[in-house]
Amino acid sequence: MFPVRQPWLCKALGCYDCCIRCIGAVPYPSLVATLLCYAGMALFCGCGHEALTQTEVLVETYFARNVQDYVVMASFIKYFQYVIYGLASFFFLYGILLLAEGFYTTSAVKQTFGEFRSTQCGRCLSLTFIIVTYILAFIWLAVFAFTAIPVFFLFNMEQTCHTINILSETTPIINQHGWICMDARQYGLLPWNAMPGKSCGTTLAAICKTSEFYVTYDLYIAAFAGAGITLLALFLYLVATTYNYAVLRFLGRKGIR
Repeated sequence: MFPVRQPWLCKALGCYDCCIRCIGAVPYPSLVATLLCYAGMALFCGCGHEALTQTEVLVETYFARNVQDYVVMASFIKYFQYVIYGLASFFFLYGILLLAEGFYTTSAVKQTFGEFRSTQCGRCLSLTFIIVTYILAFIWLAVFAFTAIPVFFLFNMEQTCHTINILSETTPIINQHGWICMDARQYGLLPWNAMPGKSCGTTLAAICKTSEFYVTYDLYIAAFAGAGITLLALFLYLVATTYNYAVLRFLGRKGIR
């Protein structure tokens, strides 16, 4: 089809064949999972860190008068922000390791590079990654559920403010709606002896109109979405690594070492 007298063309065909082999050895599920993991952790860590800071400001300004009432919450926010730094570093390194393991197992399964085959050590390593990823998936499922709590609180707060605004338009007496409140103590943000610990009526409606409230609400939603994306990435890692390990075990039983 092509003139043989042109050696550069033969070299081009050789490079093309090499590229095709390299593309065939790319672990696309692990690659997609890694990208999802990094995107999810970026959302969770970045937005979660800022949302915790805004939460402390809201509680300090509108729900607590005494510093001792929210000192426990402030300490928890401070320590959890350090945990966020550690989570970002850990998942960055773990994503690289899982992606490298995906390249190894995909190359071994597809037998792309000549005599390269799976070994007992490689299968042991794949099994270790599967177990660790299973544990991380269960832990992150709990984190995902825990992240829904502030979203639920702020959603209820917004709906309560919406109810107050509707009642204020239909009822001329504003003080009549003072019984409609949001109590931060019911959600564990403050101790039961905190004063006032809750916000009611027009004060609550005024809080919902501030930019700090909507920024905090949006940040928690983004952090919740980031936790969900990270959980999805861990499930993709589980599917990819489990499949590759199963095929490696099959090759081992066939005598391919």
